[in-house]
Amino acid sequence: MSFRTIADLPLAGQVYAEGWQTWSGVGVHRPGQTSPRAADERAQTVMFRPGRPVPEGLIQAEGVLAVATPDEPARAWFAPHPAREVPTLRLREQGGRWELSADGAVEEVQAETLQRALEAVGDRLRIAAVRSVPPGWSTWSYYFKHVTEQDVLENVEAARRLELPIEIVQLDDGYESDIGDWLDARPGFGSVERLAGRITDVGKQAGIWIPPFMVGPDSALAQRHPDWLVPDVGAGRHWDQEMRILDVTNGGAADYLTKVFRTWVDWGYSFFKLDFLYAAAIPGLDRYRQGMQLIRDAVGPKATLLIGGAPLLPSIGLCDVMRVGPDVLPEQPDPQLDLENTVRITTLRSWMNGRLWLNDPDTIVARPQIKEREAWTAHVISYGGLRFSGDRLAELDARGLELTRGFLAG
Repeated sequence: MSFRTIADLPLAGQVYAEGWQTWSGVGVHRPGQTSPRAADERAQTVMFRPGRPVPEGLIQAEGVLAVATPDEPARAWFAPHPAREVPTLRLREQGGRWELSADGAVEEVQAETLQRALEAVGDRLRIAAVRSVPPGWSTWSYYFKHVTEQDVLENVEAARRLELPIEIVQLDDGYESDIGDWLDARPGFGSVERLAGRITDVGKQAGIWIPPFMVGPDSALAQRHPDWLVPDVGAGRHWDQEMRILDVTNGGAADYLTKVFRTWVDWGYSFFKLDFLYAAAIPGLDRYRQGMQLIRDAVGPKATLLIGGAPLLPSIGLCDVMRVGPDVLPEQPDPQLDLENTVRITTLRSWMNGRLWLNDPDTIVARPQIKEREAWTAHVISYGGLRFSGDRLAELDARGLELTRGFLAG
């Protein structure tokens, strides 16, 4: 669809431009500024909207753009039917004015401020009810890909001993033998099935991570069933591999995905962190929504879906919780917060929280090694989103334990 002009605006004030997915940039721009552009093809696939590169010299948004100019109401334009279509919006300086165009249908709302206009968008797209999710603990921000079954059980015991109100225990990346081979644990991890039983035996919910539409080219799945992969389309380089995409329109692939989730449900898992979901939308939004419906049907309506790396607006109604920013810590020997960037992004997307889903700003990290643990804890406590801890609980000092307990208790 070609772009059509939808508004002529004064060249002044601020512009909110939303990105395509969780990891895409979101920013507030001023006259003279333009949107960042993908550095290469991988970045376009992984961080931006595939097939919609940002032209030079303009501000581009995917599905939501808002403008606040002095002495006038703030105005926001958004995709009214994001399950079917998410238009790209472009703002270009023309003759001392801003010209706004879109390549699909948009609606407009107005409010007193930029934030209120975004909240009005959230109200227009609001789901019937956002699920309340109890506090939890995740392996990623401490163990990264080196987690074992015993690591998780150590923290289950530490939560009991320290009397921390942790109700969900979520296993993240590192248990699988390869991306796509989800029911085969890597050597040295332990048992994914036994772990679920040990967690639920002490009255907690068991959670597990999966990028359900990603397939490693060397995985057993890819080798045995190459016909289950989307032909001639990749999802970018991750895990030192050029990732393939599971074709959910293929009956065998759909049955496999259903089998994975039903097996996990049978083992006792009820909290699912679905990651790298942008991949399924590369062949089309219809495939993404079809894949997500397969998962929901497999896990049932009571299971909790936390999603990330996901197309934002097309996910309305498909999840319970949405990661709205980057990982709180990088995977490196001395991980530290990029506090300014993480706070900025999660704050900008706060208008989604409690309207479209429960926002996940990422875990609290309060161990003594984290230099800005006080500031990050203050942010996530005031944020009002998902409440998860990401530390090895036995390593928390007195202050870290105090911060963690206060955060989890809400």
